[in-house]
Amino acid sequence: MGEPPRIESEPELTPREARQREREARRRERPQGMVPGRERRRSKLERGTMRLVATGGIIGIDVLLGAVLVGQDFAGWIVGLVIGLTSVILAAVLWSSRQL
Repeated sequence: MGEPPRIESEPELTPREARQREREARRRERPQGMVPGRERRRSKLERGTMRLVATGGIIGIDVLLGAVLVGQDFAGWIVGLVIGLTSVILAAVLWSSRQL
């Protein structure tokens, strides 16, 4: 009969090569944010509804903030500035999100 077939194993990797392969493997993975990634992408209707609800939440936060500031007798321009900046920052965070 003959010799059993030889299986050639990979040569031993140096620590540097092992780190390099690990980095390459991580690059191929999808980046994760605060919310874990989903297996499937949301439908356009679901994404639109989520953004609409989140936008309503931003408006609610601004209304509450404005009521508190006016109740504390802040000047009108300060109330407008705080509400405007808050809404722009929250909307930027919302619309830049890849999860929604």
